[in-house]
Amino acid sequence: MIVPEYIKQIVPYPPGKPLEELEREYGIKDAIKLASNENPLGPSPKAVEAIQQVLGKLHRYPDGSSFYLRRKLADKFKVSFEGIVLGNGSNEIIEMVSRAFLQQGDEIIVPQPSFLMYRIVAQIVGARAISVPLVDYRVDLDGMASAVTDRTKVIIVNNPNNPTGTVVSREEWDSFLKGLPKNIVVVVDEAYIEFMRDGVSFNAIDYISLLGPYVVALRTFSKAYGLAGLRIGYGFTNPEIADYLNRVRQPFNVNMLAQVGALAALDDDEFLNKSRQVVWEGLKYLYDQISEIGLNYIPTHTNFFLIELPVPAKVVYQSLLRKGIIVRAMDSYGLERFIRITVGLPEENERFILALKEVLEEVQA
Repeated sequence: MIVPEYIKQIVPYPPGKPLEELEREYGIKDAIKLASNENPLGPSPKAVEAIQQVLGKLHRYPDGSSFYLRRKLADKFKVSFEGIVLGNGSNEIIEMVSRAFLQQGDEIIVPQPSFLMYRIVAQIVGARAISVPLVDYRVDLDGMASAVTDRTKVIIVNNPNNPTGTVVSREEWDSFLKGLPKNIVVVVDEAYIEFMRDGVSFNAIDYISLLGPYVVALRTFSKAYGLAGLRIGYGFTNPEIADYLNRVRQPFNVNMLAQVGALAALDDDEFLNKSRQVVWEGLKYLYDQISEIGLNYIPTHTNFFLIELPVPAKVVYQSLLRKGIIVRAMDSYGLERFIRITVGLPEENERFILALKEVLEEVQA
């Protein structure tokens, strides 16, 4: 075959089965999904209302420049209009970075474990992903800096980190950035930044005007705004970097409904605040319950967290699934005895804890 070897070696991102299919397969009803870090409240009501008003215009192409949404983002976050890039999910912008700045043989440095797509987008262009292990479940910025070579073109830092939910401090970040070569693009994936408490870490927007290293701050409407099904993410950077990203961007990559929904969601402060409160209150309850059970967990700055188990995570995952509770076993991330749990509604959190207690009794009997 004519397929390049580096494409053959790609391990596809593992998608989950639809909720309805899992219910059919396992013979369960009323399953709750706590595996994908989605918003348990659903989508922003203002977004839903705005989308309903444009359904009759679906025969028209979307605005290829996303003009109104970019203008709204520029006003809200006090950034340059020309420095905003939109994607079909923030993961598409990561791919755009790869296509714009990486060639075959180049290197991209990523934390390990972290979002699996970071490595895949590098392999797509024949670049080499250099993994730097976490230290105490936190991104090791010193280790990443030490991994830089003359082939390094891109570094990705997800803050908060997925799957551990940890953050790096502003002091650590400032020191890291200061020591990097000026020709490197540093992508900061802030998909969960809305759930961070003030002052616990840095905000990548504060660094996007740098003339090297070039910072790209990525965010999404999928989590806090509940628009995961629309697939829309956005990035802030300086206009020069944004120009190159837009050169490799597909035309009409953000659909009409996504643009309209995101535009309305930015005004839905009531929903955003409620989403945060549900997560923060849910975490307090879950932390207390997990501690009572006698299990360890990794404190988080996101809407999910890791729980350490006395048995392989796959065993607990399968047993919970049979009880209608869908969580994420973290063996594919190299965390064989951890599950990742998304904070749900209060009744969903309670049902998870009850099921977890039952499962642990069963598997340890």
